[in-house]
Amino acid sequence: MSVQFHPPLRLVGATTLRDGKMQKRSVAIEGGVISKGPLPEVDLTGYLVLPGIIDLHGDAFERHIAPRPSAPFPLETGLHATDRDAAANGVTTAWLAQSWSWEGGHRSPEAAEDMMQALSSLRAHLMTDLRLQLRVETHTVDTADRLLAAVRRFGIDYVVFNNHLDEALTLAQARPVELALWAAKSGRTPEAQLALVETARKQSHQVPRYLCRLAEAFDTLGVHYGSHDDPDGETRERFSMIGARICEFPTTRSAAALARAVNDPVLMGAPNVVRGGSQSGNIAAVDLIRRDLCDALVSDYYYPALARAAFRLVDDGVMDLPAAWAMISARPAQILHLSDRGIIDHGKRADLCVINATTRQVEATLVAGRLTHLTGEAARRFLGGRAGLALAAE
Repeated sequence: MSVQFHPPLRLVGATTLRDGKMQKRSVAIEGGVISKGPLPEVDLTGYLVLPGIIDLHGDAFERHIAPRPSAPFPLETGLHATDRDAAANGVTTAWLAQSWSWEGGHRSPEAAEDMMQALSSLRAHLMTDLRLQLRVETHTVDTADRLLAAVRRFGIDYVVFNNHLDEALTLAQARPVELALWAAKSGRTPEAQLALVETARKQSHQVPRYLCRLAEAFDTLGVHYGSHDDPDGETRERFSMIGARICEFPTTRSAAALARAVNDPVLMGAPNVVRGGSQSGNIAAVDLIRRDLCDALVSDYYYPALARAAFRLVDDGVMDLPAAWAMISARPAQILHLSDRGIIDHGKRADLCVINATTRQVEATLVAGRLTHLTGEAARRFLGGRAGLALAAE
């Protein structure tokens, strides 16, 4: 399938984030990249032109695939809806956080393989650069060969390790009602769910060797990997030592501080910033940001939180807009080694987010120079301006 680009154009009149500063500079787009030279103009006076948002971890797709636990929809339907949800919120590149767990159901290896296949089949028809992040439970030792085969087959480039077994054991022992609800979601009885937990627990002595095997394979394959929900510095240090350098959602300051000490990037949830704290009672992201213990923000479960978090940091006096926006664009690009995006510069991909400076609403999103979202006054400017830009049916 050949790549189709929109006609060349120049965005003028807006305040643009370039070279780490907000500037009154135009942005030329040609052949899907940031260009130079005189081109047909679109007047975006009153708007901000910012680098497209890069989301390293989001599971909002789960609500599009199964809006209710008992009402699943086809993966293709959910992925198309996710694509549009991301675009409407200024997201140009996004990793969908898909579990690979002993828990079964939508978190099972079978479900992960189905998701990988669906995304691979649809990728050429999606507007956003959607990719898959695998959240691998540490106690899935017997799936090693299957996991590595899937990573190779589908070109998975990002994996994080989880260990939610202790949480499951606590649930089983102290909160039987929640255990029953958890079991029901997977179509099991509480007794069957407990048996599954016990089977996973028996793998504990094999887990260190399993993780080292995966780490060695990931290094060979060029897969970026890290860990999720580190509860303390000791856990983060163990993961860092095997090469799992990305620290995703540390639940305590000590875990984030250890990551900073060994130069491991720390990711936190944008909803945590917008809401003023963690919905699960863990450390507040803004506390880590104020202490320079957080490198990037991710959507977690809500795409609108990304842009809103950046503006919240500005409004609260934590940092200026260039620094705040870098946490959802330039820094994620650096962490995943995406050298072609994350900033607005000549030769980079034309991945852009156009925001109404007054309302702070995303009114246009461009991915490699193609409009993936267009609404409001920006739509009139694009469609009625000198550029005469038409939305292509692609």
